[in-house]
Amino acid sequence: MTSTQQRAELQRQIWQIANDVRGSVDGWDFKQYVLGTLFYRFISENFAKYIEGGDDSINYAELSDDVISPEIKDDAIKTKGYFIYPNQLFANIAAGANSNDSLNTDLANIFADIEASANGYPSEVDIKGLFADFDTTSNRLGNTVKDKNSRLAAVLKGVAGLSFGEFESNQIDLFGDAYEFLISNYAANAGKSGGEFFTPQHVSKLIAQLAMHKQDKVNKIYDPACGSGSLLLQAKKHFDAHIIEDGFFGQEINHTTYNLARMNMFLHNINYDKFNMMLGNTLIDPHFGDDKPFDAIVSNPPYSVKWIGLDDPTLINDDRFAPAGVLAPKSKADFAFVLHSLSYLSSKGRAAIVCFPGIFYRGGAEKKIRKYLIDNNFVETVISLAPNLFYGTSIAVNILVLSKHKTDTKTQFIDASSLFKKVTNNNLLEDKHIKQIMEMFDGKDDVAYLAQRVEHDVIADNDYNLSVSAYVEAEDTREKIDITVLNAELKTTVAKIDQLRSDIDIIVAEIEG
Repeated sequence: MTSTQQRAELQRQIWQIANDVRGSVDGWDFKQYVLGTLFYRFISENFAKYIEGGDDSINYAELSDDVISPEIKDDAIKTKGYFIYPNQLFANIAAGANSNDSLNTDLANIFADIEASANGYPSEVDIKGLFADFDTTSNRLGNTVKDKNSRLAAVLKGVAGLSFGEFESNQIDLFGDAYEFLISNYAANAGKSGGEFFTPQHVSKLIAQLAMHKQDKVNKIYDPACGSGSLLLQAKKHFDAHIIEDGFFGQEINHTTYNLARMNMFLHNINYDKFNMMLGNTLIDPHFGDDKPFDAIVSNPPYSVKWIGLDDPTLINDDRFAPAGVLAPKSKADFAFVLHSLSYLSSKGRAAIVCFPGIFYRGGAEKKIRKYLIDNNFVETVISLAPNLFYGTSIAVNILVLSKHKTDTKTQFIDASSLFKKVTNNNLLEDKHIKQIMEMFDGKDDVAYLAQRVEHDVIADNDYNLSVSAYVEAEDTREKIDITVLNAELKTTVAKIDQLRSDIDIIVAEIEG
């Protein structure tokens, strides 16, 4: 079986588990149990392999908890960030799940112990609350303890039956891919509630390439509205791990999604000391001010979300917003996220931000912010994408690429709205489409109907409109008609009709005579 076939089969099995086991539990709610169980298995096997250290004579799962010395535990937590005793390992719990009358409370205690093991260590903030959404006592699992245990056992057994191959060779990639597969499927089936926090991998791949274009290495990468972390992880997938020197940073306002992002980091083999995810509202309680600037910023912030804006008079003096001299409208925070990202961007880096198209042509405060961005030469490229690429919305969004190291004052506009493959529910950016966009972005050449570079004064004279359609002429695909030829054809046709009428008149006259 090829790796592609193995991955496809694994995804089929995982989705089957999710559908078979959930029963009366809503799919969107039940995702936490499938995702949490997958994560529990991963960290158990990852931790066991670390303790065994490649020694085939040691099987950590078969050891007694009593043989674990305080020194071993201390060293493991400093390295891995957490500790799991042998009898707490996923394999041991799953093996006895069907006959365990206290399965739900045992799992709750194990998860609490894993989180508590990091208390007082540098990893505490990265581990704390990881299992908060895996509520094994919830009535969503059933009305009785027996019902809860039955469903939990089914999930454990289902995930235990998945074959990930040899851990050292490919298990980490497969775990991470399986996790993202589950998240993407739940997002696709949950409509807006799911699409809010998940950027499809094909779009994430383009955004990551734009942000890291021609950077041999970056100090760190940041997403101010990181969701489940899919954008950050695409940067890791696209480049060798060592190119991102100081790790992955993200902030997320939703607690459940924040936990998904931290789990996602672990599942892609990013250790706790190489990522920093924080919970909170980026616009009014931003983290990582001491860690900026960042060489790469990727983001798909919520579209036109409300924020406090002018109701907080201190924000106009905030270092992030003050240079523009105006705040984003209270009803549309899009440009607040843009200015925040710009403030965190290094002089050599790029920010690639998914934006709602309305912010590029509306007046008022948004026009003033566009003027600030253009007059200060921060806008490198605006790219319009095809519609229906994202879960939960059919809007044809744009990508705004910000840079502080442009060598001229022109702004590039790329119309990529025709570059997609039609699939069942959503459109898809294929690798060939991403390659074509990146070639235009890199070359900065004018391409008929696709790309155009525009002088600052032209944009200024156009009310600082940054809509791609204002500068890239759409190709006229209508059939071209030669009027001279058409008139000649009409003349011939009319003559034939006149002759036909004359012939008919003669025939009628003969019949009547």
